[in-house]
Amino acid sequence: MNHIIKIKILFLFVSYIFGNDINNRLSLAGDNRSEIIQALDNIHQDKHEGMEWLIKHMPEDHLKEVSAEFLISNCNLAYKVKNDNPWDIKIPDEIFYAYVLPYSNLNERIDDWRKDFYFRFYPVVEYSDSPYSATALLNQKIYDMLGVVYSTKRPKADQSPYESILAGMASCTGLSILLIDACRSVGIPARFVGTPSWYNNSGNHSWVEIWDGRWHFTGAAEPTGNKLNEIWFHELASKATKNSMKYGIFAATWEETNLYFPMDWLPNEKKYYAIDVTDNYRLDISSKDLIPIRVRALDSKGNRRKAKIMVVSDGKDTMEGLTKDESCDANDHLTFMLERGRTFIFKSGTVFKSIKVSDEELIDLNL
Repeated sequence: MNHIIKIKILFLFVSYIFGNDINNRLSLAGDNRSEIIQALDNIHQDKHEGMEWLIKHMPEDHLKEVSAEFLISNCNLAYKVKNDNPWDIKIPDEIFYAYVLPYSNLNERIDDWRKDFYFRFYPVVEYSDSPYSATALLNQKIYDMLGVVYSTKRPKADQSPYESILAGMASCTGLSILLIDACRSVGIPARFVGTPSWYNNSGNHSWVEIWDGRWHFTGAAEPTGNKLNEIWFHELASKATKNSMKYGIFAATWEETNLYFPMDWLPNEKKYYAIDVTDNYRLDISSKDLIPIRVRALDSKGNRRKAKIMVVSDGKDTMEGLTKDESCDANDHLTFMLERGRTFIFKSGTVFKSIKVSDEELIDLNL
């Protein structure tokens, strides 16, 4: 039987078994449809549902380029960690399909990371007692293991895992993609989360959510010991606007929704689905009488550096903190919640600045 006839028979068989949804996806695959058919035809029966879900939900442009070998390997390895992980937790199918099985998050380049990451990172988490504790550990370990640091000098925002590893640097977007894929490689459901803009237009940010019975959040490469749900941007996130495509907070998903993920690096792209999760971050952590005052310490070249800051009011030291350097997110500032209408002096060594608090402000101390 020649190759063309065999492909036609497979096409008719798959269309009959899986119905119009798959038939439509095969049409979108164009010249690559034989690879998609082979992936469906050659995957083991107990993974058929997952493969079918993957093909129904993957971005349309992926249908035209992914190989059967890639899809089968990805599917097999995802099921392996679903059924054989260090913690005793049953992941619901809908969570597994949407947040473990996918091999990409948004528009980043497709990398074949799953097997490599499993062998790199499973030894890190094999003695963890939960996805929560495993994620905290991965966030502490993987960036040193991979030799990747935070930097706004990275080649581009939407780096794939291996693009970030090759560059040795990534912004919050690339760092988040790395942590999500590391989590998925060992069976932790994870998803990409971000806002296109903070409420005060100071910038955008991306981070990670993982599922352990419920969703938890953490900043990628911003570990807080063994804990999740502790982030430097609590105050910023608490003022996000639900239903706003500019000031809301969104989680990326391959499930079809009525929202698209607003990517700051591709602002006109509207083909990646999202869930509005703003309400999960609107915490009542501030008062109308307390205003966030953010502080940077700058060296002679204008680079951020770590410095101890004392805040003085009425001649008394009221509080202190340590500013962030260039290894931290560009929007991650030492922040003091200070009473409106009062005057405060900010000191570091012999350098000081005095302000009367009226509205939120970013203060630079030139050291």
